[in-house]
Amino acid sequence: MNDSRSTRGRAPTRTGPAVGSVVVLPEGAGPASGGGGTAPARRRSLGPVSLVVAGALSVQFGAAVAVMLMPRTGPLGVVTLRLVLAALVLLAVCRPRLRGHSRADWGTVVAFGAAMAAMNVLFYQAAHRIPLGAAVTLEVLGPLVMSVIASRRLVNLLWAGLALGGVALLSGGGFDRLDPVGALFALGAGAMWAAYIVFSARTGRRFPQADGLALAMGVGALLSLPLGLMEAGSRLLVPTTLGLGLAVALMSSVLPYTLELLALRTLPAATFAVLMSLEPAIAATAGFLVLGQALAPTEAAAIGLVVAASIGAVRCSQVRP
Repeated sequence: MNDSRSTRGRAPTRTGPAVGSVVVLPEGAGPASGGGGTAPARRRSLGPVSLVVAGALSVQFGAAVAVMLMPRTGPLGVVTLRLVLAALVLLAVCRPRLRGHSRADWGTVVAFGAAMAAMNVLFYQAAHRIPLGAAVTLEVLGPLVMSVIASRRLVNLLWAGLALGGVALLSGGGFDRLDPVGALFALGAGAMWAAYIVFSARTGRRFPQADGLALAMGVGALLSLPLGLMEAGSRLLVPTTLGLGLAVALMSSVLPYTLELLALRTLPAATFAVLMSLEPAIAATAGFLVLGQALAPTEAAAIGLVVAASIGAVRCSQVRP
């Protein structure tokens, strides 16, 4: 796997800041004369979008397994198992090179890993104190705010506002009764989510394939390990707990983070941030399909708003000749 990856696996180069930068087409990928490049451009835009959606689906099913794991280890124990086991899997598969990287490369990886660990710790602390739907809704405000700040087109403000209205409607109006500490944890997780988006994009451009993700996951695992040991101790080593933790690591970290990193190589970070508003909608749909939780009319309307906002953001981000 390591052979020739230094050239073949590198992400396309993009100029300008990491957030909101434009997609650079590969050589020879420009539209054909006579306007025949519209369909290929749309196919190119749908590829990374599909990766993001697949990653979101994986996260939600992984969250169902994490619910089973939480009583055994506590929220910090879940984070530790998730990141440590995911790091072991990625490091074994990718076998990233440790030499030949600049100080800036390592700084990006460390920042990515720290953001990843903080995002997980804060979110699980929030989910431990407030309802999961409210926690996800508050967390998603971070990427939405980032998309507004990073946007250079007024129409993107409309899509971000529409998505924000959708996630607010999905909350069911229960924010007035939330534990304030849990709400602050969720908002903090949203801020770390925005940082994760930025540093994931930068890492994907600096390292071939998923090498940067594997190294960053190792950083996140080292940062979370003391917290998990303090909360769960030897309970982390129970075989059934390890098995559930591995499932959570694969479904909630390895697969989605890899798909998102690949998507961010060609998808503007601001568009990715708006797409992340699909998370509450996917969670509600998974609850209906897997757990039999019926959707209220307001929840269905919220899903429609979020999906419409995501589609609008993607269409406005398509590369134009």
